[in-house]
Amino acid sequence: MSKNSVMECDQNRPNVVVLFPDQLRALSLPIYGEHQIETPNINRLAGEGLVLDQAVSNCPVCTPARAMLVTGRYPQTTGHLINSTRTRHSEISIGDTFRHWGYKTAWVGKWHLHTGHWPALDRMPMQPDWVPEGRDRLGFDYWRAYNQHMVYFDGFVHKEDWNYERWKGYETDGLLDYGFEFMDTVGDNPFLLFLSPHPPHYTPLQFAPQSCYDRVPEQITLPANVPEALQAASKVMYRHYLAMIIAIDDMLGRLLDYLDQNNLADNTIVLFASDHGTQGGSQGVNPWSKKNPYEASLRIPAIIRYPGHIRPGHTDQITNMVDFFPSLCGLAGLPVPKSIEGTNLAKQWLSPNIEDSAFIMNFSKWFDWFQDGAEWRGVRTQQYTYATWLNGRTELYDRFEDPLQMNDLAGRGLPEQNRLEEQLQTHQAVRRDALVPCTDWKHWLDSQRRVIRNAAGALSHPESEPDWSLL
Repeated sequence: MSKNSVMECDQNRPNVVVLFPDQLRALSLPIYGEHQIETPNINRLAGEGLVLDQAVSNCPVCTPARAMLVTGRYPQTTGHLINSTRTRHSEISIGDTFRHWGYKTAWVGKWHLHTGHWPALDRMPMQPDWVPEGRDRLGFDYWRAYNQHMVYFDGFVHKEDWNYERWKGYETDGLLDYGFEFMDTVGDNPFLLFLSPHPPHYTPLQFAPQSCYDRVPEQITLPANVPEALQAASKVMYRHYLAMIIAIDDMLGRLLDYLDQNNLADNTIVLFASDHGTQGGSQGVNPWSKKNPYEASLRIPAIIRYPGHIRPGHTDQITNMVDFFPSLCGLAGLPVPKSIEGTNLAKQWLSPNIEDSAFIMNFSKWFDWFQDGAEWRGVRTQQYTYATWLNGRTELYDRFEDPLQMNDLAGRGLPEQNRLEEQLQTHQAVRRDALVPCTDWKHWLDSQRRVIRNAAGALSHPESEPDWSLL
C-alpha cells in the first residue's frame, strides 16, 4: 500500500484533539490534590470525561515518551533512548494511521522526535528548530511545529518547508490560534489535531504572562518529601511552574469553547495528557529534573472526553504511554495497526484490570547524550512502585500507605518485592531489554543520530519506507 493511499472515511467518525503540554505532572493539578491554584477548565473536562488516575510515563524523558505516544511502541523497539534522536521513517505513527482512514491530520507545537539543530550549539536552542518535510513528520500534513526550543513569547514554528514564522504572544495562545486555523479549514472531513505546547517545561527566558502569576499565591508550600536544602530553589521553581499550568488551563478553556461554538463537542474525542512530570525538589532531586522512579516524574494527568461514548468518572486502569494510540483508534472505530505494542483500553478503562503493571525505565544520566550513571528499570502497579538500579540499589514503595515515597521498603523481605521483581523480569523478557550501562546502547544510532539497531538487532536503512500492510 502506498504511503499516499487514503481510505474513504465514514464522515460520522469522531474528530480527535489531543492537548499535550510538556512536563506536566499529575500531582500539580487540583483534580489530583494540588490546592494552591485553580484550574476551572481542567476541572470542567474532568467532570465531563473519564479521569485516568493511573496514567504513567514509562520512560519519563521527552523524546522516549513522545515516541511511545506517537508510535505505540516501547524505546527498546523504536530506539528512542535519549532526546534528539531522529525517528525512523519506517515507523507507523498515529498520524499515518488516521490519515490512512481519511482524517485530516495536524501537529502544532513541540515535536522532539527529530535531531533538529543537532549538533546543537548549546543544550537550549533558542532558534528555529526545523523538522524536514516528508517522513520525518510521520503523516501529519498541517505542520505548525518545531523540534525543540524554549522561546515561549513570540516563538518559532515551521510550516510547509524550512522557512519559519513567529506566533504572536504567549505560546499557549499562539499555538491554539494555529489549531483554530486548521480546524477552520478541514470542512466536513474528520480530523486529528495534536496541540503540543512546551510549557510548563523549564525555560531560561520568561516563563509565563503576568496575568498567570497573579493567580498564584506569593507564599508557596511544598510537600514533605522536598528536603530543607532544596526548599528555597524549589519554591522559586514551583511558582513559575504553577503559573504555566494556569496558562495551560486557559488554553484548554479556549479550546473547549471553540468546540462548543462550532458544534464539534459532541463528535470530538478530547484527550488531555502529558509526556512526563517533574520532581519539583521531591526526593532531593533537582526541581526541573524528571527520569526518576517517583510519582513526580512518572505520574501524568490524563482525561478523555467523548460525549455519549465514555461515561464520566475515574478509572484505576494502568494506562501506559503506548496505550493512548491504540485506544484512540478503538474509540474512533479504526483498526489498530499491527505494529502497535500498546493495548486498546477503550473498554478496559471502564473495567480496570488490577493485575496490570507498567514497565518503567531510564537509560541515560544526561538527556541528550549517552552517559552512564542513572540506569534503572522498574514496575509500577496501582499500589506499588519497585525499581532496581544498575549500581545495585533497589527501591520499593507502597503508595497507598506512603504516597510521598519517603519510606523505602526494599530489602525487608516483603513478598510484594519478589512478585514485582518477577513482573519486571517478564516485562524485560518481552521487550528484550537488559539493564546495562547506557553507553552499551550507543551503536543503536549512526553518526546522524538515526536509529539503525534496536533490541532485536540490526535494522533496515533508517530512511526506508514503512510496511504499509501493517495498517
